[in-house]
Amino acid sequence: MIASMTGFGRGQATVEGVTATVELRSVNNRYLDVSVRLPRLAATYEPEVLQTLRQHFQRGRITLQADLKVAGGLSGLSQLNLERAQLYLKQLETLRAHTGLTDPVRLDHLLAFPDLFEKPEEGEADECMRQALMQALYQAIEALKAARLREGMLLKTDLETRLETIAQRLAAIEARAPERLAEARARLQARVQELLRETPVDPSRLELEIVLLADRLDITEECVRLRAHLQHFREVLTSTEPSGRRLNFLVQELHREANTISAKANDATISLLTVDIKEELEKLREQIQNIE
Repeated sequence: MIASMTGFGRGQATVEGVTATVELRSVNNRYLDVSVRLPRLAATYEPEVLQTLRQHFQRGRITLQADLKVAGGLSGLSQLNLERAQLYLKQLETLRAHTGLTDPVRLDHLLAFPDLFEKPEEGEADECMRQALMQALYQAIEALKAARLREGMLLKTDLETRLETIAQRLAAIEARAPERLAEARARLQARVQELLRETPVDPSRLELEIVLLADRLDITEECVRLRAHLQHFREVLTSTEPSGRRLNFLVQELHREANTISAKANDATISLLTVDIKEELEKLREQIQNIE
């Protein structure tokens, strides 16, 4: 299935207070060109982000824009250990019951414990950032792939329509070729008769000239190759591999055969048909520039 090189994808993920948002934009390019813009806090993850993108895409100019929002606990402020606070509260309630105290347990009693609040380990904070960023990145990649595939389906439909038009023109050329040969033979005989008039014509010599003429005007081989290239083109359109470069090569081959047919045919009708073919091939070439 062919994919376009243009599209947009967005992903967002939250891990332990870190929310990462990643946006990917892709446009046409002959090769893969990746530009990454990460927040300062996530700059260290750029090599991993670049490697991930290069594993998923073959062609296109891809721009990544990322944003990180970090909760207070991971931005250097102490974070409440709620589980520990509940344990201390339970112990104070038990102590109050055993000592017969009537005063309730107050918040300031809990705040007297120095380890009630703790700062997150630096490594833990960094890993949360990395996980959030990479999860958002993978979401954006899948969204971008889906967008490129949707546009690729539209391109495929357009390409198939143009291939059918070329095939129809080729069929008309093949139908015209025998008529053109018969007309060329009749013209040759008439010209020889006019030039020689009273002089007898050597039938074998005339037949040899006709054979040579037919050989020069024969476009069967070129038509067969052009049809084969059309079939190959259709097969590539159904391939699961990136096919933009191969399709571009096939368009060049199709154009070469069309030019040869036009040059050898020496016929107005066939020339007009090959003009139509070359116009469709030019439109194919333009559309292929969008394919990965």
